[in-house]
Amino acid sequence: MGDPRRAIPRTDSVLAEPRLAKAAGTLGRDLVKSLVVAAQQRARAGEIGPGEVVDDVLARLPATGSSLRAVLNATGVLVHTNLGRAPLSAAALDAVVAAAGTTDVEFDLGTGERAKRGRGALAALTAAVPGAAVHVVNNNAAALLLCALVLAQDKEIVVSRGELVEIGDGFRIPDLLESTGARLREVGTTNRTSARDYAAAVGPDTGFVLKVHPSNYRVTGFTSEASVAELAGLGVPVVADVGSGLLAPHSLLPGEPDVTTALADGAAVVTASGDKLLGGPQAGLLFGDAALIERLRRHPAARALRVDKLTLAALEATLRGPEPPVRAALGADVGELRTRAEMLAAALRSAGVDAWAVDSVAVVGGGGAPGVELPSSAVSLPARYAAALRRGEPPVVGRIVREKCLLDLRTVRPAEDVMLREAVRRCG
Repeated sequence: MGDPRRAIPRTDSVLAEPRLAKAAGTLGRDLVKSLVVAAQQRARAGEIGPGEVVDDVLARLPATGSSLRAVLNATGVLVHTNLGRAPLSAAALDAVVAAAGTTDVEFDLGTGERAKRGRGALAALTAAVPGAAVHVVNNNAAALLLCALVLAQDKEIVVSRGELVEIGDGFRIPDLLESTGARLREVGTTNRTSARDYAAAVGPDTGFVLKVHPSNYRVTGFTSEASVAELAGLGVPVVADVGSGLLAPHSLLPGEPDVTTALADGAAVVTASGDKLLGGPQAGLLFGDAALIERLRRHPAARALRVDKLTLAALEATLRGPEPPVRAALGADVGELRTRAEMLAAALRSAGVDAWAVDSVAVVGGGGAPGVELPSSAVSLPARYAAALRRGEPPVVGRIVREKCLLDLRTVRPAEDVMLREAVRRCG
């Protein structure tokens, strides 16, 4: 009997298969060829049959030229950093497509002359936070970096020990700020810092006082902290990092700091993220006094930190358009979530799946509103579904709780329910 590996098709014959030839024309021959070679290796290892090489390649082809895949977020984490944080609204997606080609990002079609870059997005931010001058950089860390470069190079930044946070992937605020040439002056303790602590540290070498919202953890018990209003009276600029991108107070998040309130309390500059509770693209937002914001905008590093036309388009559409998905998920009605979960579970049980509607708890995530729990509803499945769903098309990411796979519907849009149901059925 001959070696079955001899039946593995040649690379050129696989690439000539009409569907793969078409994919090579849109995704690039090198990408498709790499998938063919990998499939041939799996066939040699006995993981698939020689006749399954083409099907294996087709199953692994990305939908676009990017290796990123669209995922259904059923984790119950509204702003999931590992899943790209805030999903864009339909209006923002349309704006990105429109801006992807040649666009008037820095051109005035009326006069035929150069125009201010991102003027539409900046005007939308100003309308959202009236009275504030605004600037946009590529993320909130970049916003803090720019503040340190402009206000505190070779000077001190006074900050509470309890607010020296790590922001993810090992990056820490102290390291970020000290990389600019600023020196940190730590005050208070991990759990208690008063306005007197800041006042005692402020002096001729102070560049600014930094107030950081510890947005990815919460300290409870014997604690105290100074407010922005208290710090604003110390005679030096106060930079407030509100982190989560909440532009104004929200009734469901009473303890979450927001840009409008921080400015009203006397902050010279407020920084925030665009891809968290705002529900837009990744961006660092700076609000504050016009003269100070202009200094930030004109610093040489601002050019290196600027955002592209796609971000500007998505940001403006997020602000001017309908409610983005993150905000819709935040305000979702619990009764409606329960009804959807019961309907999904019943449909799956009729297809032979052990599915049940259960109460669940969702969270904001992404460094926003730590400790806030949002009542929700989920579809409960046997735990084995978790891995199968992640490998499906589209991939579905849930969470494991007490040896059950929960698909939390607060982070699944109603229009995605049918897609979710079919994804589960294919795993049955």
